Amino acid sequence: MSKPVDLGSLKEGHNIVIDGEPCKIVELEKSKPGKHGSAKIRLVAIGIFDEVKRSYVGPADSKVEVPIVEKKSGQVVSVSDDSVSVMDNESLQIVEIPMPKDENLRAKVEPGVTVEYWTIMNRHMLVSVK
Repeated sequence: MSKPVDLGSLKEGHNIVIDGEPCKIVELEKSKPGKHGSAKIRLVAIGIFDEVKRSYVGPADSKVEVPIVEKKSGQVVSVSDDSVSVMDNESLQIVEIPMPKDENLRAKVEPGVTVEYWTIMNRHMLVSVK
């Protein structure tokens, strides 16, 4: 899920959808409006899930999609080599989440621990162990 937002209102650290992929903005440059045109925004963002660098250029008054991040917590039910099964604390649904790439976080994931995970555009990401 995402919502439309004015491109000119975004800042570094915000999220944006580029080519259907949710990304975090790492670089943002605004140019002044010229004699015959509007202000332009140039931004560089890194994919949240695939860590690919993407760029975007557009007028400051145009609309862009911003992903909605749902922050949830759950308990780890089982751990395999490439995924983690987490039972949501509110809905009690079991969610399959890919194993995080961060080695420190990976070492802390074990059955029974409580974790925080994010749901972004119907994809899940393990963020931290509580």
